[in-house]
Amino acid sequence: MQHQRLFIDGSVGRLQALYRPAEDARAVVVVCHPHPGFGGTMQNKVVYWMARAFEDAGCAVLRFNFRGVGQSAGAWDEGRGEADDAAAALDWLNMRYQGVPLWLAGFSFGCFAGLQAAHRDARVERMFAVAPAVNLWDFSFMEEEKRPLTVIAGTADEIVPYVAVAAASKLLKNVHLHAIKDAGHFFPAHRQAMVKALLSDVQ
Repeated sequence: MQHQRLFIDGSVGRLQALYRPAEDARAVVVVCHPHPGFGGTMQNKVVYWMARAFEDAGCAVLRFNFRGVGQSAGAWDEGRGEADDAAAALDWLNMRYQGVPLWLAGFSFGCFAGLQAAHRDARVERMFAVAPAVNLWDFSFMEEEKRPLTVIAGTADEIVPYVAVAAASKLLKNVHLHAIKDAGHFFPAHRQAMVKALLSDVQ
């Protein structure tokens, strides 16, 4: 199936999105992009790799631009409003695939915004966090979370130290941490290893 460019309704207006439907979807996945202040959009290459991996695994996937990014309405809101944007994306996708497992995935800052929305939404069955920016944002809201969480981090991450991700992961329940040896924050030479780790817990 082809990707569809569309808009979904958010709390401050329309959010620009890219949607890939799937027949007999094994799951539906919202993928959240990195920090807009540093050029993060739904077209980010890591987000693209993540989305393609889920699509190739038979999932319907929705990527979207947070408020104030691209053609999305609104303005940067320090992660609070961006979590609401992720919640709107989850609602939109779940309405179209009721009864199909609902997953949330994020990259870097996208983990912070997306996991907030997923943590508040009992419909989400599984979460994925690639290079979660635990040194820059407070993820303490996840400490009582019990649903499956796949965490992927590069041991040579120049933005989020691997030791910080490993320490934060130890505080959480039901976490599977995948360390990608020598990988940096954007996995420039380790795309295949990142994608393999992303899907390894759901094969």
